[in-house]
Amino acid sequence: TAFNDPVLDRLVHTACEQNLPLQIAGLRIMEARAQRGIAAGSLFPQQQQMTAAYSRAKFSDNMYPFGLFPGNREYDNWVAGFDMAWELDIWGKIQRGIEAADANLGAQVENYDAVLVILQADVAATYIQMRALEEQWTYAKKNVEIQQDSLKIIQNRFEQGVVGELDVRQAGAQLAITESLIPRLEQTHRQVQNSLCLLLGMPPGSLQAELGEPRPIPTPPAEVVVGIPAELLRRRPDVRRAEHQAAAQSARIGMAEADFYPTLAITGNIALQAEQFGDLLDWRSIGGSIGPGLQWNILNYGRIQNRVRVEDVRFQQAVVAYQNAVLAANKEAEDAIVAFLREQQRVKSLEQAAREVTRALEIGLRLYEQGVVDYQRVLD
Repeated sequence: TAFNDPVLDRLVHTACEQNLPLQIAGLRIMEARAQRGIAAGSLFPQQQQMTAAYSRAKFSDNMYPFGLFPGNREYDNWVAGFDMAWELDIWGKIQRGIEAADANLGAQVENYDAVLVILQADVAATYIQMRALEEQWTYAKKNVEIQQDSLKIIQNRFEQGVVGELDVRQAGAQLAITESLIPRLEQTHRQVQNSLCLLLGMPPGSLQAELGEPRPIPTPPAEVVVGIPAELLRRRPDVRRAEHQAAAQSARIGMAEADFYPTLAITGNIALQAEQFGDLLDWRSIGGSIGPGLQWNILNYGRIQNRVRVEDVRFQQAVVAYQNAVLAANKEAEDAIVAFLREQQRVKSLEQAAREVTRALEIGLRLYEQGVVDYQRVLD
């Protein structure tokens, strides 16, 4: 908005709504939120299963010979029950998993913000490049007009015998070279416009009406508010994303270390079992069991220890990546600030140079018409 260009404002707004990579980043947030829900659900009984079954069985006559089998050799079995297993989070493994999921969710949110910032910058840069090409195209056409007038002057002087054919050929070559720039500028302009369409999630050529007639190149403000350098780095989503990724990996170390200790789980089931379906609802058909279970992977300590080492090394990598992100952000911010300030000085010098060479061309053409200088001076 600091450029005060309503067309650019509309393009950025459209890009934020329609850009496809940004939508992917948003869907990754939804995925991370769902994964966080899965991790949090592990605090509750991890296994629940309802069963309903029917079977008809017959004992072999040879299993109980001589009629010693009590009762009927054939019978029905109706069962309806509920099984449950609940691993208690004594050592914080599940809680650390939730911490990792929370940090991963935060990283995806920061990733979305990073994509959003880059998208807005790309739209603005591409739009400004397109307006710059339009202005170059305008200048190229003006140069063609100037050189056409210059060629007419030279042709008249040639017909009058004042100058030789060399001046005519030089002027014609210069005009042809300048004219050759226009198709290239039109080609580049269309390609940049197509890039803008891609950023906005639109088919190529869809922005003709929106862009309208050529407009001036947006002018940046003379000053930008940067603030305290440390706060500038903290605002960068890529730095915050690297921080969340390191936090998530730190939590995974705790998840791996929890395997050193025994796990305590409570398992149980309750069931209705009867030979006749109509007897299932009888209270005497109720049966069940409940009890604790202990599991300790004592003989797997070598593998567990190496898993911890793997997660710890990955954490160290994430910390180094975070430090590198901070350094890279610091460099980019410093480079951008220096470039912004120095380019302002360069623009002033270029504007002065443009005024000087414009005036020099006017003087050179007039002196050439008077026969004071040759045409090579005008070309220069």
